[in-house]
Amino acid sequence: MSNTVIVGAGIIGCSTAYYLSESPRTQAQSIHLVEASPRLFASASGYAGGFLASDWFSPSVAPLGMLSFKLHKELADKHDGRVKWGYSRSTGTSLSQESSVVGGTRQRGDDWLRHGSSRAEAAGEHEFSEGEGPAWLTKRQGTSVEVISEDETVAQVDPLRLSQFLLDQCTTRGVQLHHPARVISVSKDIRDNLASVRLLSSDGTETDIPCTRLLIAAGAWTPRAFGTLFPSATLTLPVSQLAGHSLVVRSPRWSAAHEEKGCHAVFATDSAGFSPEIFSRIGGEIYVAGLNDSGIPLPDLPTDARIDAEEVHRLKEVATRLLGIPSAEDDLEVVREGLCFRPVTPRGQPILSRIPDAQLGDRYATRGGGEGGVFVAAGHGPWGISHSLGTGKVMAEMLEGLPTSANVRGLAL
Repeated sequence: MSNTVIVGAGIIGCSTAYYLSESPRTQAQSIHLVEASPRLFASASGYAGGFLASDWFSPSVAPLGMLSFKLHKELADKHDGRVKWGYSRSTGTSLSQESSVVGGTRQRGDDWLRHGSSRAEAAGEHEFSEGEGPAWLTKRQGTSVEVISEDETVAQVDPLRLSQFLLDQCTTRGVQLHHPARVISVSKDIRDNLASVRLLSSDGTETDIPCTRLLIAAGAWTPRAFGTLFPSATLTLPVSQLAGHSLVVRSPRWSAAHEEKGCHAVFATDSAGFSPEIFSRIGGEIYVAGLNDSGIPLPDLPTDARIDAEEVHRLKEVATRLLGIPSAEDDLEVVREGLCFRPVTPRGQPILSRIPDAQLGDRYATRGGGEGGVFVAAGHGPWGISHSLGTGKVMAEMLEGLPTSANVRGLAL
């Protein structure tokens, strides 16, 4: 019998467990989610913006993007996602300080993130149209707002509530959650096949559980987890971290009445040294981000991250300028300050792949035919939430040795 261990219970791990537990080939009780953080969804899965797009991606990522966007809508239609995790259609807009619009040249998935340009450039060659913009956006002289998304091609969710929904569905079906706990080692059987993993719980208890299929989906912590389990491996996973601060605010100009018309995603050109991103979400919240730093070291655990007060102050200044009314005192209510670590790769696209046995070191072998293997799903950069369901679907199929629902050959190691 195949037993699956998923290292990382963020949105990628939970999505994979969700789709794998739907399969008649896998018993839900044989799926184990392992999460080291004492608080669930304490990094990008809980603190990302939740913007979804269907076609803002390079050719190698495009099939995954389209599949995932379709799955987001199907899941929301089936489980009342608007109420449960704020799923809503959205409109993508570019806010420019100049007369010229941002866009027209498709960049790779993380160029904007690393270099301070606007993600609006990833929209590609859509037809721009003049627009008034959302009601919560402060309109100043000399600025222009352009619609950069086609109808039904972008949407919005609250990633924290979506992640929690997926986890609840998994555990209800019988998927086992080990939290907080770490996978500290792997063991082989007499044939040198991967046979089990050892868990270390927060109380110091060590437990061995059977494991023939191992998926590492720990976000920016994926290389650390892989290096711990396979210290003699010849492979170094090319995933690093990019820290991002964010704010969640409330505005009197974003109410339930406005929500009926749909959410908005605003991508601003350079402002105060970075390009802000602002997403309105169902539930009266507006998410403000775009301030990124590759120099912040990755902490041991997501809950060890320390918010930089100066960086948050910069975000508040931008929020006040773009969302606030100068004549109104306390116009914006800050609901939450956040810091998360996005997993990024040098080539700007995620890695969805089985790791060849020869690269595991120490003569490790794994079963074939969908019964075993070591896999990785990480490096989604700014598109982790958007690509989460597609990644989960594809990785569940890959774990079982089945043809995948999207062509992800270009995302292999």
